[in-house]
Amino acid sequence: MFTIRFHGRGGQGMKTASHFLGNAFFLAGYEVQDAPRYGAERRGAPMTSYVRADHQTIYERGILSNPGLVVVADDSLIPIAAAGVMKGITANTVLLIVSHEKPTTWQHRLNIQNPVKIIKPLTATIPLVSAACAGAAACLTGGINCQYLLDAIREELSGHDDDLITLNINAARQAYKAMQPDLGIVKQTIATKATGYQKPDWIDLPLETADVSAPVIHAAQTSVKVRTGLWRMQRPVINYDHCNHCWWICSTSCPDGVINIEQGNIPVIDYDHCKGCMICVAQCPAHAIETLAEADVQQADTQQEPQS
Repeated sequence: MFTIRFHGRGGQGMKTASHFLGNAFFLAGYEVQDAPRYGAERRGAPMTSYVRADHQTIYERGILSNPGLVVVADDSLIPIAAAGVMKGITANTVLLIVSHEKPTTWQHRLNIQNPVKIIKPLTATIPLVSAACAGAAACLTGGINCQYLLDAIREELSGHDDDLITLNINAARQAYKAMQPDLGIVKQTIATKATGYQKPDWIDLPLETADVSAPVIHAAQTSVKVRTGLWRMQRPVINYDHCNHCWWICSTSCPDGVINIEQGNIPVIDYDHCKGCMICVAQCPAHAIETLAEADVQQADTQQEPQS
């Protein structure tokens, strides 16, 4: 059975990528499951999506414990433990990462010997990431002809305009072609059997008295420790040459209160906690706040860092 797990952020299209791949497997004659799994349902929050494909009836349900292929659409998720990118991987698991880094760099960072394949970000246009990930994954499994994949994309996007469908098809075809040297590198995993299955242990929790079981706040303002800026896919950047210093508009419209006002009525964005909702961009009457792709900004910052 082929087992593929997609990791991305809300809005990057990983649920759509799993639909692309699942439909392609179905057209190729497989029994298929594909399903997303969300945490916080908001743009930029980590999420996963699963695909199972087999020529036999699939009896397993739920999350994938040991995926044969892990697809990561945003490499900033890898160091976030809650995202669970590395959870359940085995020595045979293949990692497919959308990244500017080399495969050896990720093998060194993660201290693994697993095959790591890289998709270079094709464009800053986020919707195409899903097609590229599905295209590369389809090739790596070796179980899907490229034409089945393209037909699946056309079917999934049938309600959209032709230009968008063409862009997604081209992105998928390009990613599929790029992975041709590693065609079929992903191995099928053995389905979990009902016989000999180790049941989970049960833990008995004794009933506590009300004063013991009541919630206790040990520290104040712990939310500031959560760097929600890691969720961001787009970054608002203030052009102070065009800023009218009407600070009350952008600061009050920010739903997370991360636009601070410094001396001289100068708005400053707290990027550690800005989630990139872009409401400030829409509200600014002077159009002084620009939208930049977060990946491009981080790449530029990396290139400017002094080499040690």
